[in-house]
Amino acid sequence: MSDSQLKALPTSDEDIQGRIAFKGEILREAIRQGALSDTQLVAGFIDVASVRRTIASLIDAFPAHFEHTFAAKANAMSQSLAVIRKQGLGCEVASAGELRQALDVGFTPEKIVYDEPAKTIDVLKFALQSGISFNIDNFQELDRVLSLANNIKPKSRIGFRINPQVGSGRIGAMSTATSTSKFGVALKDAGNREKLINCYQTHSWLTSIHTHIGSQGCAIELMVAGIRVVVDLAKEINQAIGRQQISVIDIGGGLPVNFDSEEIAPTFSDYAGALRDSIPELFSGEFTIKTEFGRSIYAKNGFIATRVEYTKQSGGRPIAITHAGAQTATRTAFMPDLWAIRLSVFDSLGVEKRGTLVEQDVAGPCCFAGDMLAVNRPLPRIEPGDYVMLHDTGAYYFSNPFFYNNLPAIGVFGATSNDTGGVVLDVWRKQQSLEDVLAVIG
Repeated sequence: MSDSQLKALPTSDEDIQGRIAFKGEILREAIRQGALSDTQLVAGFIDVASVRRTIASLIDAFPAHFEHTFAAKANAMSQSLAVIRKQGLGCEVASAGELRQALDVGFTPEKIVYDEPAKTIDVLKFALQSGISFNIDNFQELDRVLSLANNIKPKSRIGFRINPQVGSGRIGAMSTATSTSKFGVALKDAGNREKLINCYQTHSWLTSIHTHIGSQGCAIELMVAGIRVVVDLAKEINQAIGRQQISVIDIGGGLPVNFDSEEIAPTFSDYAGALRDSIPELFSGEFTIKTEFGRSIYAKNGFIATRVEYTKQSGGRPIAITHAGAQTATRTAFMPDLWAIRLSVFDSLGVEKRGTLVEQDVAGPCCFAGDMLAVNRPLPRIEPGDYVMLHDTGAYYFSNPFFYNNLPAIGVFGATSNDTGGVVLDVWRKQQSLEDVLAVIG
């Protein structure tokens, strides 16, 4: 998969089979190199060229006045952010740590957007001094910004984060536009709309407005409905002021990912079409439009592979014990119904097994009963020494380790093709040593 293919995304069974085949090639090369072995029992892998193609499809789906940023929380490793930066995207950060990581990787202040509901005085001061854009979460935060701005127009693009209160998606914990969401100014609460309009009229440096409806589980229709509300608010504010003070509308990210198959659905083009149909103002050029996609850029371009240590039966049910569990697939272990992921089985040489399907449990190494990757999942018979592949885990899985049982953060590798079609593995993060883990735990 060369860079000359960056414009191509899977649109046919042949393309999809090519993606699947390359995963197998990565796994076999990892086994050959010892990136997976008796001592390296679990690792994460990113198909770098596929990430680049995904970004190319995002850029192609929208006109030039859309400025795209990557939500760092989805995969905050320095190497993953470096890929994003080299493709021309900005970076959306939501903590002082993510901000530091983005700056260290080389994102310039004007390419960074800071979103956090609990911004400190220090981080606000730094943003104002550096020209980093940020979204004010509440009216108390506005008072804090005013105390720092000293009536000088900041260089940053600053505006309010709005909760349009349009409802919840399928996953409540991922929905940020509910009536009681902790994020943003609740637009429908008594007096808030009028107060927002007054704030923008009073402070001419409030030039942007932001919303984010949710992350995974939110239908495109819900996302579009929330953005429609905020675009109407922006137009109302500009009309009240008598000029276009709000010039930037940040519509967030949240495009859902299909975890049921290899197919990429919905696509960025699907989303752009839905936005164009319902909110044509976004495409007129009247506003600069910012986006903050995360999961939809990295999730389907990464996987985790883990060695099977033991297999046994309990109550007549086959169980495979692996080394990937809550420490790296945290959401899947704790919310299996909402975060189910696809699994494939490979033998010790990295050849995919395609035998008769048997309902089996696949368990992680953590010392609690709920540490399960799958329950009663039909899979080829799993044996000790096999490898289980966890698909679509390039976002939120191996970049956010959970130190349960003092288990180490797994090693992560970027995978590319060389001129002869072979797989090249680049170490993005070494597996933590026990000494490193204990130093973190304290």
